[in-house]
Amino acid sequence: MASLRDIKKNIASIKSIKQITYAMKMVAAARIKRAQGSILASRPFAREMGRMIEDLYLELGEEDLSGTRARELFVERPAGGTLCLLLVTADKGLCGSFNTNLLKAAAAWLKVNRGRKICVVVVGRKGRDFLHRLKGLDLEMVHEMVGIFPKAGYVHAQMLSEAVLKLYSERPIESVTLIYNEFKSMMTQNIVTGQLLPLKRSILEKAQAGQRKGGVFSFEPGKTELLGELLPRYISAQLYRTLLESQAAELAARMNAMESASKNATELIDGLTLKMNKTRQAMITTELNEIVSGSEALGG
Repeated sequence: MASLRDIKKNIASIKSIKQITYAMKMVAAARIKRAQGSILASRPFAREMGRMIEDLYLELGEEDLSGTRARELFVERPAGGTLCLLLVTADKGLCGSFNTNLLKAAAAWLKVNRGRKICVVVVGRKGRDFLHRLKGLDLEMVHEMVGIFPKAGYVHAQMLSEAVLKLYSERPIESVTLIYNEFKSMMTQNIVTGQLLPLKRSILEKAQAGQRKGGVFSFEPGKTELLGELLPRYISAQLYRTLLESQAAELAARMNAMESASKNATELIDGLTLKMNKTRQAMITTELNEIVSGSEALGG
Protein backbone atom coordinates (compact mmCIF):
# COMPACT_ATOMS: atom_id res chain seq x y z
CA MET A 1 0.00 0.00 0.00
CA ALA A 2 1.35 3.43 -0.93
CA SER A 3 2.48 5.58 1.96
CA LEU A 4 1.12 9.05 2.66
CA ARG A 5 4.43 10.53 1.57
CA ASP A 6 4.26 8.79 -1.83
CA ILE A 7 0.67 9.92 -2.40
CA LYS A 8 1.53 13.51 -1.47
CA LYS A 9 4.47 13.45 -3.91
CA ASN A 10 2.19 12.18 -6.68
CA ILE A 11 -0.36 14.91 -5.96
CA ALA A 12 2.36 17.59 -5.98
CA SER A 13 3.81 16.37 -9.30
CA ILE A 14 0.36 16.22 -10.94
CA LYS A 15 -0.42 19.72 -9.69
CA SER A 16 2.80 20.95 -11.33
CA ILE A 17 1.85 19.28 -14.61
CA LYS A 18 -1.64 20.78 -14.38
CA GLN A 19 -0.16 24.26 -14.02
CA ILE A 20 1.87 23.71 -17.20
CA THR A 21 -1.05 22.33 -19.23
CA TYR A 22 -3.34 25.12 -18.04
CA ALA A 23 -0.74 27.74 -18.97
CA MET A 24 -0.32 26.16 -22.42
CA LYS A 25 -4.09 26.17 -22.88
CA MET A 26 -4.31 29.88 -22.03
CA VAL A 27 -1.40 30.75 -24.36
CA ALA A 28 -3.04 28.83 -27.23
CA ALA A 29 -6.39 30.50 -26.51
CA ALA A 30 -4.79 33.94 -26.64
CA ARG A 31 -2.91 33.19 -29.88
CA ILE A 32 -5.82 31.59 -31.71
CA LYS A 33 -7.83 34.82 -31.67
CA ARG A 34 -5.09 36.50 -33.66
CA ALA A 35 -4.76 33.45 -35.91
CA GLN A 36 -8.50 33.50 -36.64
CA GLY A 37 -8.28 37.17 -37.51
CA SER A 38 -5.43 36.48 -39.93
CA ILE A 39 -7.45 33.73 -41.64
CA LEU A 40 -10.50 35.94 -42.03
CA ALA A 41 -8.30 38.66 -43.52
CA SER A 42 -6.51 36.33 -45.97
CA ARG A 43 -9.47 34.32 -47.26
CA PRO A 44 -11.11 37.12 -49.31
CA PHE A 45 -7.80 38.01 -50.98
CA ALA A 46 -7.03 34.40 -51.88
CA ARG A 47 -10.60 33.87 -53.12
CA GLU A 48 -10.61 36.97 -55.33
CA MET A 49 -7.15 36.17 -56.64
CA GLY A 50 -8.44 32.75 -57.63
CA ARG A 51 -11.42 34.27 -59.41
CA MET A 52 -9.15 36.63 -61.32
CA ILE A 53 -6.99 33.71 -62.47
CA GLU A 54 -10.13 31.82 -63.52
CA ASP A 55 -11.39 34.78 -65.56
CA LEU A 56 -8.04 35.30 -67.22
CA TYR A 57 -7.65 31.64 -68.10
CA LEU A 58 -11.16 31.47 -69.57
CA GLU A 59 -10.42 34.63 -71.56
CA LEU A 60 -7.23 33.20 -73.03
CA GLY A 61 -6.92 30.57 -75.71
CA GLU A 62 -4.35 27.78 -75.92
CA GLU A 63 -2.47 29.72 -78.60
CA ASP A 64 -2.12 32.68 -76.22
CA LEU A 65 -0.40 30.45 -73.62
CA SER A 66 1.94 28.58 -75.95
CA GLY A 67 5.58 29.10 -75.10
CA THR A 68 4.87 31.02 -71.88
CA ARG A 69 5.63 30.21 -68.25
CA ALA A 70 1.90 30.33 -67.53
CA ARG A 71 1.37 27.36 -69.84
CA GLU A 72 3.90 25.32 -67.84
CA LEU A 73 1.84 25.83 -64.69
CA PHE A 74 -1.50 25.04 -66.34
CA VAL A 75 -0.95 22.16 -68.73
CA GLU A 76 -1.11 18.56 -67.52
CA ARG A 77 2.28 16.88 -67.79
CA PRO A 78 2.90 13.35 -69.11
CA ALA A 79 2.19 10.57 -66.64
CA GLY A 80 5.09 8.68 -65.12
CA GLY A 81 7.13 11.67 -63.99
CA THR A 82 8.23 12.57 -60.48
CA LEU A 83 5.50 13.25 -57.93
CA CYS A 84 5.91 16.08 -55.43
CA LEU A 85 4.33 16.12 -51.96
CA LEU A 86 3.95 19.38 -50.04
CA LEU A 87 3.24 18.42 -46.42
CA VAL A 88 2.39 21.01 -43.75
CA THR A 89 2.59 19.85 -40.11
CA ALA A 90 3.31 21.42 -36.73
CA ASP A 91 6.73 22.05 -35.23
CA LYS A 92 5.73 20.78 -31.78
CA GLY A 93 3.57 18.12 -30.22
CA LEU A 94 1.07 18.29 -27.35
CA CYS A 95 -1.74 19.14 -29.76
CA GLY A 96 -3.83 15.99 -29.68
CA SER A 97 -4.22 14.08 -32.94
CA PHE A 98 -3.28 17.08 -35.11
CA ASN A 99 0.06 15.69 -36.30
CA THR A 100 -1.01 12.04 -36.15
CA ASN A 101 -3.86 12.57 -38.61
CA LEU A 102 -1.61 14.50 -40.99
CA LEU A 103 1.09 11.84 -40.92
CA LYS A 104 -1.51 9.12 -41.50
CA ALA A 105 -2.80 11.01 -44.55
CA ALA A 106 0.77 11.45 -45.83
CA ALA A 107 1.53 7.75 -45.23
CA ALA A 108 -1.64 6.75 -47.11
CA TRP A 109 -0.67 8.98 -50.07
CA LEU A 110 2.85 7.53 -50.10
CA LYS A 111 1.43 4.00 -49.98
CA VAL A 112 -0.81 4.69 -52.99
CA ASN A 113 2.18 6.05 -54.92
CA ARG A 114 4.65 3.41 -53.78
CA GLY A 115 7.13 2.61 -56.53
CA ARG A 116 7.03 6.13 -57.96
CA LYS A 117 9.88 8.61 -57.64
CA ILE A 118 8.77 11.18 -55.05
CA CYS A 119 10.25 14.47 -53.92
CA VAL A 120 9.00 16.19 -50.77
CA VAL A 121 8.67 19.78 -49.64
CA VAL A 122 7.82 19.83 -45.94
CA VAL A 123 6.78 22.54 -43.50
CA GLY A 124 7.00 21.69 -39.80
CA ARG A 125 9.47 19.71 -37.71
CA LYS A 126 7.07 16.80 -37.07
CA GLY A 127 6.59 16.10 -40.77
CA ARG A 128 10.30 16.41 -41.49
CA ASP A 129 11.24 13.97 -38.73
CA PHE A 130 8.56 11.51 -39.86
CA LEU A 131 9.76 11.51 -43.47
CA HIS A 132 13.41 11.15 -42.43
CA ARG A 133 12.49 7.95 -40.59
CA LEU A 134 10.86 6.34 -43.63
CA LYS A 135 12.85 3.69 -45.42
CA GLY A 136 12.28 1.62 -48.52
CA LEU A 137 10.84 4.49 -50.57
CA ASP A 138 12.32 6.39 -53.49
CA LEU A 139 11.94 9.61 -51.49
CA GLU A 140 13.95 12.82 -51.76
CA MET A 141 13.63 15.73 -49.33
CA VAL A 142 14.23 18.77 -51.53
CA HIS A 143 13.13 21.60 -49.26
CA GLU A 144 12.17 22.00 -45.60
CA MET A 145 10.89 24.87 -43.51
CA VAL A 146 10.75 24.53 -39.73
CA GLY A 147 10.29 26.82 -36.75
CA ILE A 148 7.84 29.23 -38.38
CA PHE A 149 4.77 28.48 -36.23
CA PRO A 150 2.98 30.19 -34.52
CA LYS A 151 4.34 33.26 -36.33
CA ALA A 152 3.90 32.24 -39.95
CA GLY A 153 3.92 35.26 -42.26
CA TYR A 154 3.56 36.09 -45.92
CA VAL A 155 7.34 36.05 -46.33
CA HIS A 156 7.32 32.33 -45.44
CA ALA A 157 4.64 31.72 -48.05
CA GLN A 158 6.74 33.55 -50.65
CA MET A 159 9.81 31.48 -49.82
CA LEU A 160 7.76 28.30 -50.03
CA SER A 161 6.18 29.38 -53.30
CA GLU A 162 9.56 30.17 -54.84
CA ALA A 163 10.91 26.77 -53.81
CA VAL A 164 7.90 24.92 -55.27
CA LEU A 165 7.89 26.89 -58.54
CA LYS A 166 11.64 26.45 -58.99
CA LEU A 167 11.32 22.72 -58.41
CA TYR A 168 8.38 22.50 -60.82
CA SER A 169 10.22 24.35 -63.57
CA GLU A 170 13.58 22.60 -63.23
CA ARG A 171 12.42 19.00 -62.87
CA PRO A 172 9.94 16.76 -64.71
CA ILE A 173 7.38 17.03 -61.92
CA GLU A 174 4.07 15.45 -62.91
CA SER A 175 2.05 17.08 -60.13
CA VAL A 176 2.34 18.77 -56.72
CA THR A 177 0.00 17.45 -54.01
CA LEU A 178 -0.71 19.53 -50.90
CA ILE A 179 -1.65 17.95 -47.54
CA TYR A 180 -2.51 20.17 -44.57
CA ASN A 181 -5.02 20.70 -41.76
CA GLU A 182 -7.79 23.18 -42.46
CA PHE A 183 -9.32 25.16 -39.60
CA LYS A 184 -13.10 24.76 -39.49
CA SER A 185 -13.96 25.62 -35.90
CA MET A 186 -12.48 25.50 -32.42
CA MET A 187 -13.44 21.83 -32.18
CA THR A 188 -12.99 20.70 -35.80
CA GLN A 189 -10.00 20.53 -38.12
CA ASN A 190 -10.20 18.83 -41.52
CA ILE A 191 -7.39 17.11 -43.38
CA VAL A 192 -7.16 18.53 -46.92
CA THR A 193 -5.44 16.63 -49.72
CA GLY A 194 -5.48 18.56 -52.98
CA GLN A 195 -3.52 19.24 -56.13
CA LEU A 196 -1.60 22.50 -56.15
CA LEU A 197 0.01 22.10 -59.59
CA PRO A 198 -0.75 21.91 -62.46
CA LEU A 199 -3.50 24.51 -62.21
CA LYS A 200 -5.69 23.62 -65.19
CA ARG A 201 -7.77 20.94 -63.50
CA SER A 202 -8.47 22.86 -60.29
CA ILE A 203 -9.14 26.14 -62.11
CA LEU A 204 -11.60 24.51 -64.53
CA GLU A 205 -13.34 22.62 -61.72
CA LYS A 206 -13.84 25.85 -59.77
CA ALA A 207 -14.99 27.71 -62.85
CA GLN A 208 -17.49 25.00 -63.77
CA ALA A 209 -18.74 24.72 -60.19
CA GLY A 210 -19.40 28.46 -60.15
CA GLN A 211 -20.60 28.43 -63.79
CA ARG A 212 -18.22 31.27 -64.53
CA LYS A 213 -17.61 32.59 -68.00
CA GLY A 214 -14.94 34.92 -69.25
CA GLY A 215 -16.04 38.55 -69.26
CA VAL A 216 -15.07 41.51 -71.41
CA PHE A 217 -11.72 42.91 -70.27
CA SER A 218 -9.14 45.40 -71.39
CA PHE A 219 -5.56 44.30 -70.82
CA GLU A 220 -2.45 46.39 -70.37
CA PRO A 221 0.18 45.46 -71.45
CA GLY A 222 -1.38 42.10 -72.47
CA LYS A 223 -3.21 38.97 -71.34
CA THR A 224 -0.27 36.61 -71.12
CA GLU A 225 1.99 39.16 -69.41
CA LEU A 226 -0.65 39.87 -66.77
CA LEU A 227 -1.31 36.18 -66.16
CA GLY A 228 2.41 35.46 -65.96
CA GLU A 229 2.83 38.13 -63.28
CA LEU A 230 -0.24 37.04 -61.33
CA LEU A 231 0.45 33.30 -61.15
CA PRO A 232 3.42 33.43 -58.70
CA ARG A 233 1.39 35.79 -56.51
CA TYR A 234 -1.57 33.45 -56.75
CA ILE A 235 0.51 30.46 -55.60
CA SER A 236 1.96 32.57 -52.75
CA ALA A 237 -1.53 33.68 -51.69
CA GLN A 238 -2.81 30.09 -51.65
CA LEU A 239 0.18 28.86 -49.64
CA TYR A 240 -0.13 31.79 -47.23
CA ARG A 241 -3.75 30.85 -46.57
CA THR A 242 -2.64 27.23 -46.13
CA LEU A 243 -0.05 28.19 -43.51
CA LEU A 244 -2.57 30.33 -41.63
CA GLU A 245 -5.19 27.56 -41.73
CA SER A 246 -2.69 25.04 -40.40
CA GLN A 247 -1.48 27.45 -37.72
CA ALA A 248 -5.00 28.14 -36.42
CA ALA A 249 -5.93 24.46 -36.56
CA GLU A 250 -2.82 23.57 -34.54
CA LEU A 251 -3.58 26.19 -31.88
CA ALA A 252 -7.19 25.01 -31.60
CA ALA A 253 -6.05 21.38 -31.30
CA ARG A 254 -3.47 22.31 -28.66
CA MET A 255 -6.00 24.31 -26.66
CA ASN A 256 -8.45 21.39 -26.65
CA ALA A 257 -5.72 18.88 -25.80
CA MET A 258 -4.42 20.97 -22.91
CA GLU A 259 -7.95 21.53 -21.61
CA SER A 260 -8.50 17.77 -21.59
CA ALA A 261 -5.13 17.24 -19.90
CA SER A 262 -5.97 19.80 -17.19
CA LYS A 263 -9.34 18.15 -16.62
CA ASN A 264 -7.71 14.72 -16.35
CA ALA A 265 -5.14 16.10 -13.92
CA THR A 266 -7.92 17.50 -11.73
CA GLU A 267 -9.63 14.10 -11.69
CA LEU A 268 -6.35 12.39 -10.77
CA ILE A 269 -5.73 14.87 -7.95
CA ASP A 270 -9.25 14.31 -6.60
CA GLY A 271 -8.78 10.55 -6.73
CA LEU A 272 -5.39 10.67 -5.02
CA THR A 273 -6.69 13.07 -2.38
CA LEU A 274 -9.52 10.65 -1.59
CA LYS A 275 -7.01 7.80 -1.44
CA MET A 276 -4.76 9.85 0.87
CA ASN A 277 -7.67 10.62 3.20
CA LYS A 278 -8.68 6.97 3.33
CA THR A 279 -5.09 5.95 4.04
CA ARG A 280 -4.81 8.54 6.79
CA GLN A 281 -8.14 7.39 8.26
CA ALA A 282 -6.97 3.77 8.20
CA MET A 283 -3.73 4.74 9.93
CA ILE A 284 -5.60 6.67 12.63
CA THR A 285 -8.03 3.78 13.15
CA THR A 286 -5.11 1.33 13.45
CA GLU A 287 -3.37 3.57 15.98
CA LEU A 288 -6.56 3.93 18.04
CA ASN A 289 -7.04 0.16 18.03
CA GLU A 290 -3.47 -0.30 19.23
CA ILE A 291 -3.99 2.25 22.01
CA VAL A 292 -7.24 0.62 23.12
CA SER A 293 -5.67 -2.85 22.98
CA GLY A 294 -2.67 -1.65 24.99
CA SER A 295 -4.94 0.02 27.54
CA GLU A 296 -7.01 -3.11 27.99
CA ALA A 297 -3.88 -5.20 28.35
CA LEU A 298 -2.54 -2.91 31.07
CA GLY A 299 -5.90 -2.81 32.83
CA GLY A 300 -6.11 -6.59 32.73
